[in-house]
Amino acid sequence: MSTRIRLQRHGRKSHAIFQIVVADKRAKRDGRVIERLGRYNPNTNPATIELNFDKAVDWVMKGAQPSDTARAILKYKGVMMKKHLLEGVRKGAFDEAEAEKRFDKWMEEKIQKIESKKEGLSKAQEEARKKALEAEREANEARKKALEEAHAPAEEAAPAEEAAAGEESAPEADAGESGEAAEKDA
Repeated sequence: MSTRIRLQRHGRKSHAIFQIVVADKRAKRDGRVIERLGRYNPNTNPATIELNFDKAVDWVMKGAQPSDTARAILKYKGVMMKKHLLEGVRKGAFDEAEAEKRFDKWMEEKIQKIESKKEGLSKAQEEARKKALEAEREANEARKKALEEAHAPAEEAAPAEEAAAGEESAPEADAGESGEAAEKDA
C-alpha cells in the first residue's frame, strides 16, 4: 500500500481549511485517512499551520510521499530538513548531536524570517490605516470648505435681498400713505 501525505478539504465555500493527513494513494480526496497530522489555514496572513512534527517526520521516514502542497508545508515547518539530516546520520556523514545542532540553527533562522515578515505586515497595515485616516481627514476638510463656500454666498445675498426688500416696501408705504390721504380728502 503506497501512502501519501496530502490535504483534506474542510470549511465552507471560498473559505477552505485543510487537514494534513496520511492516506492511501487510491483513496478519495476527502475519503478514508490513516492518520491526521495537522491543520492548514490559508485564509490568514501568514497562513496558519499546526503540525504534529514528530509524526510527520516518522511518516516521511517510512516513505510516505507528500503531495506538492503538502511538501511545501512540510518544508516550511522543517520536516524535510529534519529528514535530510536524519538521512545523513543514517549514512554516517555526521552524528545525531551534529544533526540536532544544525537543525536548531536552521529553525532559529526560519523563526527570525517569519517574525520579520509578520512585523513587516503589521507595519504595512498600520501605515495603510494611517494613510486612510489622513485621506478621510482631508476629504472632511474639503467637504467643510465646500459647505462654507455654498453657505457664504447665500448669507451675503440674504442681507442684500433684505435691504432691497426694505427699499421696495418703503415706496409702497409712501404710496399707501398718500392713498390714505386721498381717501380722507374725498
